[in-house]
Amino acid sequence: MAIEPSSVDWVAARRASYLLRQTFRYEYPEPIRDLSHRLVVIPPERFGDQRRLWHDVSVGLDGARVESRSDRFGNMIIEVFAPRVADAIEFVAEVSVERQAAQPNRLPDGWLADGYLLEPSALTHADERINRAADDLAQAADWGLPLADRINDWVYQSMTYRYGVTGVRTTAAEALGLGAGVCQDYAHVMLAVCRACARMRGSRSCCRRVTGQARRSPTPSTRRTRAAAGWVT
Repeated sequence: MAIEPSSVDWVAARRASYLLRQTFRYEYPEPIRDLSHRLVVIPPERFGDQRRLWHDVSVGLDGARVESRSDRFGNMIIEVFAPRVADAIEFVAEVSVERQAAQPNRLPDGWLADGYLLEPSALTHADERINRAADDLAQAADWGLPLADRINDWVYQSMTYRYGVTGVRTTAAEALGLGAGVCQDYAHVMLAVCRACARMRGSRSCCRRVTGQARRSPTPSTRRTRAAAGWVT
């Protein structure tokens, strides 16, 4: 049974279960052939103190073939293949997870030393402007959370949220040059600056962009109370 989160005494709570339901719908102006679509929306069976209890992914298209596998991080990869889509295809992903306060919130040994978290991706390489900003920020704040807060503020002040000006291949340097983008662009710029700061201190920064659900208050223009968002961890 769903409850209102604000009614819960979260300090005293010992166990919490969550049920997430997401719908993805893609519409096409004309029929397409040989669809190959990948969904990464089901979390690992265990992650820290979070345990996956149940999940289901359904495809609203007759004749579609669904395959699943796990990646090296334990995420479930859902791949959908269809010979033809007339005008639209819809996916519904449901997952139930549970967290218990008594469970240790630990990640597998060596996980934080993985190069995947330490090395820049093709989208997060620093350019000259990012390196200059990192140099200034690293000198203006103490290492750790104070520096992370300062970087976060700098990115917020340097960017304007604008949909449609960037895409999935836009780099951090390009987004910063535009001074605009969406949540993934903000995260990519912050990642690039964090790693540049770490390099200047002869260290490496373990960080990555993650996508999840953010609860928000409904507005007059929308009744939705949750939305996908990107964060830096």
